[in-house]
Amino acid sequence: MAEKTKVITVFGSSRPEEGHTDFAEALELGRALASAGFAVCTGGYGGVMEGVSRGAREAGGRVLAVTSSSFRSRVNRWVHEETHMETWQERLFELVRLGDGYVACRGGTGTLVELAVVWEMLNKKVMEHRPFVVLGDFWQPILDRVREVERGHASRWGESSDPLVHLAPTPASAAQFLARRLASKGSR
Repeated sequence: MAEKTKVITVFGSSRPEEGHTDFAEALELGRALASAGFAVCTGGYGGVMEGVSRGAREAGGRVLAVTSSSFRSRVNRWVHEETHMETWQERLFELVRLGDGYVACRGGTGTLVELAVVWEMLNKKVMEHRPFVVLGDFWQPILDRVREVERGHASRWGESSDPLVHLAPTPASAAQFLARRLASKGSR
């Protein structure tokens, strides 16, 4: 039986347009993930989501999207397969469910919520361990502050003893980290 292609869910801002640095980085990330043999999954709309989708598709990768009736935006043209959820919350948890690993790119409050939900689910062992990467140093101050609290208090939870979120400086290093971490895991 063939092994199922692993899916990397990518979170990021819907705001950057083509020509913006964040869009270019998302294109590079999509290409790197597809070249590493991953399918990508995003929220399906514009900005970072479109950049990742386009990069992955242009590199021959499979592109999934999870959309919601909560948003009026249309799915970007690079998506192969759309899953539509009724609510924002259902969309978020479907994005989490589909991922074998995760990348959080620069973003606003929506991306912050996505990062926090995945991190908390990993920290409290609500789901089995899956690799999680933040791209670049944008989220570093938040990671540092949360870890300061986690490590300052004895806890049985994961983050207090072992970092659950890895910082990758480049799209290529993010893809390499995920490939190494998922190489030893069987298919889901």
